[in-house]
Amino acid sequence: MQHYQDIGPCLDRPISQISPIEKAILLIAMVELVESSEVPFKVVINECIELAKQFGGTDGHKYINGVLDRYLKGGRAAQS
Repeated sequence: MQHYQDIGPCLDRPISQISPIEKAILLIAMVELVESSEVPFKVVINECIELAKQFGGTDGHKYINGVLDRYLKGGRAAQS
């Protein structure tokens, strides 16, 4: 999938080793960030962190935050 390829360089391990919940949350984030540029990136990150807190592993939200932060610093232009 193209969105996984876009975020691949931001991961610290192969996508196959990420839990299914975190993988799904990252895919949601990538679709929103790439396909819905009218949504502020801060909103996307916050929504994904909240999803990870509710459904992910103990520190899944920290991982999601770190990956998305690396992705945004490396690619997408900052928004207000």
